[in-house]
Amino acid sequence: MKIILTHEVSGLGAAGEVVDVKDGYARNYLIPRKFAIRWTKGGEKDVEQIRRARKIHEIQTIEQANQVKAQLEGVKVRLAVRAGDAGRLFGSVTPADIASAIKAAGGPEVDKRRIEVGSPIKSLGAHQTSVRLHPEVDAKVSIEVVAA
Repeated sequence: MKIILTHEVSGLGAAGEVVDVKDGYARNYLIPRKFAIRWTKGGEKDVEQIRRARKIHEIQTIEQANQVKAQLEGVKVRLAVRAGDAGRLFGSVTPADIASAIKAAGGPEVDKRRIEVGSPIKSLGAHQTSVRLHPEVDAKVSIEVVAA
């Protein structure tokens, strides 16, 4: 099935690209989560609009990405969450929580869709996450999860 990506999807492509994926992946995952729309002949207008919007919001050059990377890696992010006696969290830390904690710590504003959490953060302590700033630049952010 041909689809038009509306958001960047890891391993698949960037927003505004037309890609061919399996029918089930498109119907059950990408389209319901608004990561993609079905490709149509009239959809070519949508592709241009998505690409223009992407250019406004994304980091344009590798130099800009490296500057933001330096800012992100220099910020000490501390996230206070509710936890039980054994240090286990009630729920888990989401990319939206991480993005707001980075901004609260004085770092640059980061889109939550660009934050990649390897495994779910469900315990107190120090954790590492990755932020895709540019296709060639990833920033490693250290997060300290503490009990609230």
